[in-house]
Amino acid sequence: MTFQDLNLNTPLYNALEDLKFHTPTPIQEKAFSSIMSGKDVVGIAQTGTGKTFAYMLPILRMHKYSEQKNPRVLVLVPTRELAVQVAEEIEKLTAYMNVRIAAVYGGVNINIQHQDLLQGQDIVVATPGRLYDLVLRRAIQLKSIQKLVIDEVDVMLDLGFRFQINNILELLPDNRQSIMFSATMTEAVEELIDANFKAPEKISVAMSGTPLENIEQKGYKIPNFHTKVNFLKHLLEDKETYSKVLIFVGYKRMADRLFEMLNEKFAEELTVIHSNKTQNYRLRSVRQFGDGFCRILVATDVMARGLDIENVSHVINFDTPEYPENYMHRIGRTGRAEKQGVSFLLTTEKEEENLERIEGLMNMKVPQYELPEEVAISTELIPEEQPKIFEINNPNKNAEDAPGPAFHEKSEKNKKVNLGGSYRREIAKKYKKPKTRGDKNANRRRKK
Repeated sequence: MTFQDLNLNTPLYNALEDLKFHTPTPIQEKAFSSIMSGKDVVGIAQTGTGKTFAYMLPILRMHKYSEQKNPRVLVLVPTRELAVQVAEEIEKLTAYMNVRIAAVYGGVNINIQHQDLLQGQDIVVATPGRLYDLVLRRAIQLKSIQKLVIDEVDVMLDLGFRFQINNILELLPDNRQSIMFSATMTEAVEELIDANFKAPEKISVAMSGTPLENIEQKGYKIPNFHTKVNFLKHLLEDKETYSKVLIFVGYKRMADRLFEMLNEKFAEELTVIHSNKTQNYRLRSVRQFGDGFCRILVATDVMARGLDIENVSHVINFDTPEYPENYMHRIGRTGRAEKQGVSFLLTTEKEEENLERIEGLMNMKVPQYELPEEVAISTELIPEEQPKIFEINNPNKNAEDAPGPAFHEKSEKNKKVNLGGSYRREIAKKYKKPKTRGDKNANRRRKK
């Protein structure tokens, strides 16, 4: 099947021809007729299978020109980088159409976005937090929304956007068409579907949690942080094989620490993104990595959700994520568009339970490999890995006891008490204060 077999129009055919896209992916093929029917749709597909085009092609096919200022299509995404990316993909598809598109997200000047929305838009791509702020400022009206798309909904709920999503859904008209796409199906996602979708048609090209077949997975049992760093340095020396490497870590602090250690050897080839970086820095880092200016990108889970970066040769999970869904999103950054990819999973002894949960979700084992002999095994531990020290020979100290209020004896000068009226009379007698106000002769009479 080709795109010519779908009921598209000439502007969309021309845009696809410019992009050199000829064959739809399975999710694009299955979703087209369902979304065109006007029904609510829930799509489950692995990352890297073309979900953005799967929902935008039928929406743009049904889109009609209008001069109204209020948007008719709303696309909700979890991260700022994904908002920018989705808006750029829509612009590519609408190269031969008259469609106004705006991306609104945090980290940049809200007043500029406010003015852009007031000019009038047809399609708005937004993160929930910034969109809700703009709704409160009356910069955008949602009463004309005809199509709602929630992309990577499981990630949005994980990031704590449930409150904003629920409030936004309450402002939308009831007769809208709701479309949802996700790589994994969790209980929270199912609750959101039950509460806000009307008899949705479910489309699935793979079971939730099924990895892409074209991604080779490799696992390594490694004792500690510094040994993992030694292993990374060993791998990254081969610039030809590891030409575009995305390294995931769970926390911002660990991302900065890993960046500093790799920067000693790969300074000109390395960049990092996490939520503490400015928006311009984050977008620049992604662009440099995507364009090949930097071949190594260190990122946290939040930053790289849904990012479509071409030709990522390897994804390295520097830690084993606690939530198995995060692992599915991580490895989905490679092996995109049916290309081959490789994923490494580095696991310490403390992370082995996380590995078991990942294997349970995928219903398969991650093949384990031995560390190369050239990799030095370090005995140095970072603060998070060092064992906690307890005082075992102190009978008067219980580690479980909560600390009590601080107590100390007051100094003599602070032990004053309120002496009331007698105190004031003594002071008056000492300093010979007049008995009555304005009686200038009172003290003179007392001296006689």
